[in-house]
Amino acid sequence: MSASPGEKAERFRALHETGCFALPNAWDAGSARLMAGLGFQAVASTSAGLAFMLGRRDGEAAVSREEALANARDLVRATELPVSADLEDGFGPAPEDVAATVEAAIGAGLCGCTIEDTTADPAAPIHGFDRAVARIAAAVRAARAAPHPFILTARAENFLHGRPDLDDTIRRLVAFAEAGADCLYAPALPDEEAIRAVVRAVAPRPVNLLIGPRAGAVPLSRLAELGVRRVSVGGAIARAAYGAALEAGRALLAGDMPAIAALPPYDRIAAHMHSGEKQQ
Repeated sequence: MSASPGEKAERFRALHETGCFALPNAWDAGSARLMAGLGFQAVASTSAGLAFMLGRRDGEAAVSREEALANARDLVRATELPVSADLEDGFGPAPEDVAATVEAAIGAGLCGCTIEDTTADPAAPIHGFDRAVARIAAAVRAARAAPHPFILTARAENFLHGRPDLDDTIRRLVAFAEAGADCLYAPALPDEEAIRAVVRAVAPRPVNLLIGPRAGAVPLSRLAELGVRRVSVGGAIARAAYGAALEAGRALLAGDMPAIAALPPYDRIAAHMHSGEKQQ
């Protein structure tokens, strides 16, 4: 029997209370089922993976709210895992836009989502402080209207947009926490000292860490020691899949049939799939 949205939401909330858990980012129903089959306890979407799937570039406001939520619903239907969605900047500059996005996310059966303080404007990529806080406050109000727990994660994106200002990043995260955000997230923190400073500043709220080129060398056990509660990978798994597809395509074009024959067998992937759509 399928778990109810409330049951999944309670499981997702509980994951944030102790320890440190890995949250893989899937981009379609098949990748979500692969992650579930591996034994993960929850799954998140990825804006980069979705953009790649649609043949677009990430970070250019090229994916609509409707497309992102349709993708999120695919993940929700695919497994029994709690699902959180990467909903970028909330698909609009105003607090009302962000609130509408969170309301729609709840309606899609999600257990949480992330909202960035970005503008989608390359000339001024980060919202001013007051506007950024007002947007998160509106998102929190919408989340609190859900019939079950909904983990609202607020993201401070300075380090991803050429603004390596740790003080401003922490100021934003603290304000987001004070506005009611359930989880705090600053992608691309440069080192353990910065990670520790963020965790200390927003405690006891949980912190999500993005594993990437900068923090990628820090083992999960060490991140747990630093106080990180949740670790995600953004588009990394999608990049791995698309990278493998590139290499397989190059091998085929070059006539390297042994390389094609050595690819993972059908049964290895099919074992994680199901016939038909999972019923809620």
